Amino acid sequence: MRRPLGLALLAGLTVTTPVVARSLCTIVVEATDGAVLLEEGDCRTRVTPASTFKIPLAVIAFEAGLLRDAHHPVHTFKAGYPDWGGAAWHVPTDPTRWLAHSVVWYSQIVAHRLGRATLEAQTARLGFGNADFSGDPGQDNGLDRAWIMSSLRVSPAEQIDFLRRLATRTLAVSAHTLDETRKIVPVNRTGDGWSLHGKTGTAFPRKPDGSFDEARAYGWYVGWAERDGRTLAFARLDQDETKQPVSGGMRVRAEFLETWPALARSLGQPRHPPVP
Repeated sequence: MRRPLGLALLAGLTVTTPVVARSLCTIVVEATDGAVLLEEGDCRTRVTPASTFKIPLAVIAFEAGLLRDAHHPVHTFKAGYPDWGGAAWHVPTDPTRWLAHSVVWYSQIVAHRLGRATLEAQTARLGFGNADFSGDPGQDNGLDRAWIMSSLRVSPAEQIDFLRRLATRTLAVSAHTLDETRKIVPVNRTGDGWSLHGKTGTAFPRKPDGSFDEARAYGWYVGWAERDGRTLAFARLDQDETKQPVSGGMRVRAEFLETWPALARSLGQPRHPPVP
């Protein structure tokens, strides 16, 4: 990935709301060649991927045959599964619903069936962060929560490199895996014709006593945007300053979608015309 081009967000993109979070990184690249169009903040430090890990987890699971297509297999909620997602997590869930509602227990089923060795090998092969599924020290819980403020860490720049290869179908996996993974990544459309394929993620850092600091949540929104033959990969990472009623990832997504049309215009035209 090339070094940043020194572009900055336009002043007009700032949302005039009370400061509840600070932006750690915003990065946008041309998906075809990885040319950095915008890099603001620290986009090279690794932090928890939280639920953005569901995208590489889906790639690994489709490639292994554990996921068959966008609607199979279906798994059913059982007592004792994580349920902080509310009613949306209590119903039978297929791969599409898994990503749409960010269902943690579905991720855990997939992770346990893949196993630590496969997850570490395949995550390393995909270049997604440190590929560490050891979990919390001494807890042997890596298959349940390595990606949720635990051992697995990834930088926004690493997210971008993985996502642009997925978006341009140059990721070293089968065509079936590429097709089915791309189908289940949620899509949001803007009024100016862009389609943003992306995933949110939220996780709370640990306090010294081991409890979670709910006032300092990380919020991710990562993915790729398409319009008129052009594809841009993006990652945005914020961290809260105070406890909020809406998850960090959902707020980051809402703000990013609101500012995207102006941001995309500020980035200029692609370096090369799209191939007919």
